[in-house]
Amino acid sequence: MASTPYGPVTRRVFGALILGAAATPAVAAGRPRIVTMLGDSITAGYGLPAREALPARLEADLAKLAPGTRVRAAGVSGDTSAGGAARVDFSVQADTAVCVVALGGNDLLQGLDPKQTKANLDRIIRRLQARGITVVLAGLTAPTAIGRGYAREFGAVYPALAAQHRVALYPNLLEGVAGVPRLNQRDGIHPNASGVNIIAARLAPVVAKALATRR
Repeated sequence: MASTPYGPVTRRVFGALILGAAATPAVAAGRPRIVTMLGDSITAGYGLPAREALPARLEADLAKLAPGTRVRAAGVSGDTSAGGAARVDFSVQADTAVCVVALGGNDLLQGLDPKQTKANLDRIIRRLQARGITVVLAGLTAPTAIGRGYAREFGAVYPALAAQHRVALYPNLLEGVAGVPRLNQRDGIHPNASGVNIIAARLAPVVAKALATRR
């Protein structure tokens, strides 16, 4: 059974599961600017061909806002924030200008302590910033059905880290897509191609602004 970010994590598979660079070529001439997406199966494009996965669609949208940008996928299905922290140094290559950190879905669905999630994401952000890489933090909104106290504590992790480290925050990666059947695959969890298009279109301006700020 395929590992998903919404089931128990049974193993860590690093290099072999990390997808390569998105296939879409850079738009502008010259050396492209690189955006890396560090995440789980949403970033890895679970259930979708590479051309319809989030990194490829984000690259297509950035072509209009920040020509010459390439997006690399560094998503591992089933990864938690701890998994991302363990592999951040080799998953995010040295030529990365901006890294979108999109982790925490597995932590949420496994009911992991939000304090630990925060500590792992903090480590990731610190490591990236120490390497001169600009961070865009993609958060998640926890459903209150899992418990209002837990949802509130988990939801506070992302804005707190963004403020602490002065990084751009995209509050909810699945905004407008989660819970909408026509925008998700049969499992009701992973976005389909239409859902991914919405995520990419909304995320692209935030990433483009981060790239512009670097210049």
